[in-house]
Amino acid sequence: MHKWRLDFRVWHWVHATVILGLLGTVFLRKTFLSWRANSELLTQKLSEIDLSVTEAQAKVLAKAIRAPMWEWHILLGYALATLVVWRIILFFTKSGKQNYLHLKEENLHKKLVKLGYIGIYIIILFMTLSGLTIHFYEALGLAKDTAHDIKEVHEFVFNAVLIFVPLHILGVIIAEHRDETGIISDMINGGSKS
Repeated sequence: MHKWRLDFRVWHWVHATVILGLLGTVFLRKTFLSWRANSELLTQKLSEIDLSVTEAQAKVLAKAIRAPMWEWHILLGYALATLVVWRIILFFTKSGKQNYLHLKEENLHKKLVKLGYIGIYIIILFMTLSGLTIHFYEALGLAKDTAHDIKEVHEFVFNAVLIFVPLHILGVIIAEHRDETGIISDMINGGSKS
């Protein structure tokens, strides 16, 4: 019997891909596809060929350039919402909840790791709900200012995900080389039940 069921492993790797995709779209939005930087670039380059645009026009053009990429963020957000529901269902399976059984008996390090996972699940649930609220604010009858305020919190809480991802990868690599040999391959092939 496997330690990790196939559905849990598939969830884990699809979830990792979606999270990395979301991080990638935010990275692009804040760097190469920043409307601020690109509107200035458009204004400058167009003026070099004797075309002029207003600041507002340059902003519209810059946002139009990044719009297709931002659609990916929205699609990945829908995927994340589906994965959150899937994880809640998985929590009620033996494979999905085994990490949280006997929490009181664990050493401090293991308790902190497991509580960290619960914390990141809560953060991802918040990110999903706030993202959907921002996207559907009109249908929900919310004012644009309220959606903007939610967006500000959404972007702030995003930093927790940005911190968690490299810490998770680093922690797994360290665990693999210390006291949990096979932890990576177990999440691929299921491992054997201990």
